[in-house]
Amino acid sequence: MKNHFTRLRSRRLYSWDGRGILDRKSRHFLYRGLRVKSEVSGEESRIRLGDFVLIDGDDEDVPYVARLLKLYEDSSEPAPNRQAVVQWFVRLSEIPTCKQKLLGREVTAQEIFYFDVPGSDSDVDVETIVGSVQVRWGGGDDARLPRRDPGALLGSDPAFRWPWRKPPGQVGPKTALGLLLGAEGLAWLRAEGRTGPCCSLQPKPRTPQTPRTPGQPTPQLRSRSQVAQEPTSVLEEARLRLHVSAVPESLPCREQEFQDVYNFVESKLLNQTGGCMYISGVPGTGKTATVQEVLRCLQRAARADELPSFRLVQINGMKLTDPRQAYVQILQKLSSQKATASHAAQLLEKRFSTPAPTREPTVLLVDELDLLWTQKQDVMYNLFDWPSRKGARLIVLAIANTMDLPERIMMNRVASRLGLTRMSFQPYSYTQLQQILGARLKHVKAFQEDAVQLVSRKVAALSGDARRCLDICRRATEICELRGQAPGLVGVAHVVEAVEEMFSSSYVTAIRNASLLEQGFLKATLAEFRRSGLEEATFQQVYQQHVALCRIEGLPPPSASETMAVCSRLGACRLLLLLEPSKNDLLLRLRLNVSQDDVLYALRGGQEEEEEEAGGPQGAGRR
Repeated sequence: MKNHFTRLRSRRLYSWDGRGILDRKSRHFLYRGLRVKSEVSGEESRIRLGDFVLIDGDDEDVPYVARLLKLYEDSSEPAPNRQAVVQWFVRLSEIPTCKQKLLGREVTAQEIFYFDVPGSDSDVDVETIVGSVQVRWGGGDDARLPRRDPGALLGSDPAFRWPWRKPPGQVGPKTALGLLLGAEGLAWLRAEGRTGPCCSLQPKPRTPQTPRTPGQPTPQLRSRSQVAQEPTSVLEEARLRLHVSAVPESLPCREQEFQDVYNFVESKLLNQTGGCMYISGVPGTGKTATVQEVLRCLQRAARADELPSFRLVQINGMKLTDPRQAYVQILQKLSSQKATASHAAQLLEKRFSTPAPTREPTVLLVDELDLLWTQKQDVMYNLFDWPSRKGARLIVLAIANTMDLPERIMMNRVASRLGLTRMSFQPYSYTQLQQILGARLKHVKAFQEDAVQLVSRKVAALSGDARRCLDICRRATEICELRGQAPGLVGVAHVVEAVEEMFSSSYVTAIRNASLLEQGFLKATLAEFRRSGLEEATFQQVYQQHVALCRIEGLPPPSASETMAVCSRLGACRLLLLLEPSKNDLLLRLRLNVSQDDVLYALRGGQEEEEEEAGGPQGAGRR
């Protein structure tokens, strides 16, 4: 078969038929139909998946014939790139003479044959499709093709549906003849009696097998490559939009941070220099999402020749079993070379120490930088030292959850490399969380305004984590669906129930019923974790925080022995994990066995209940 060359024609206008569905695995918008309109006559034809089409080829008078399998548009491209995946069919003139002899019969010029050759290019430009064509398929013994009917294949008869799945017992295209004709062609030859001894299709005798015990069939998993079904209700559509993995159309409330990161990387690429930016903020404040969107925009600008091309390397400290595995990941993504951690560090050191003017710049995104901390801190030092090398052309974007990580963990030599290029993502306020939910639920009326405001205030009071806010809203839609009450909108009661479910556990109940000393010790533990940026601390550090908090609240500070007894009780309840016990109790290491958000929710919930009980009689008197 000849190579297919794309040739656009201005006298045809192409548009999608129906709404596209995003395939997140391939980042393509999938469509079920295509509209082709002639500029001259104004006639419009609709082409659906499964139809046979004519495609422009080398000869305008003899277009190619194919069956339409897939229609998609690449969303990663700056300009619309409309493509189609087809199953090719070949005409008699395209079949070699030696292959024609295998048919053993006379073939008309209008017949086409199934083309199945590994490695053939099945992707074509949508604008090379001339239009649809009706094909009559003679796949059975009772519906054989007429031998000399010119309109049998490309005539005006109604199109026959071609089965997507191969019927049981049908012979697949395994022989040389099968590669040419396909399974259906072999079935036609079997009915015609034209197969010779060299390609006999008689089934071979099989060894008798024990019959299977009848039972329930195993359910088939839905293929990820299939087009996702459209939501059937407003609540289902809202639930899909509120998923954490759903990519929104825009990132509200982070416009300034987006512009700062974009300007930093853009200036380094244009100046052909290296640099490092340290991005910090508590979890759920949009750090990674903002940086990822910046990188996507930079890649689009590079493809449009607005910026120099660059190589993007991304690593995540949470996905590494050891901090030194970062060297292995970076080297493998840069050069597809596998090496040990020490050898990879040497190769990267040599790469970034040797100037190479023709080498493309490298943008390195390091997420969860906190987890790359080591005793010697060599990993962090190298990551921030390499961009400063002359001619390295390395741009590092480091993301961490701790705002003062350089001062708390790193040595002075590492902190000095960071310079003044820093950025801090503050927790979302309740108004910003409302804007985020509004952007996600744009044109979808699924929540009452009071419900959105309530969940925004609840989450903003705890941590300002947008992901937790989305999870609560998703759960609220499920509760609303289960209740099935009119008018079908998520209300305040649904949100309250979802919040209680998200935070209700035996640990939260235990914290709420704990004594004042125990609750104060948990507050001190949280304060120390946020001060150090780690999720582990010694008893001495927490005790100092506990004494400071007691003085602030006007309470008498407890002794070290009393505080150690409180710590032991919390460890026995499994609210705390006591690590590395030693003879010196001050060096005992502590870690929370509950998430920090749950501890905050339990402590603040208890305070609200006490305030309500204390203010109840007074409020009644006022009323």
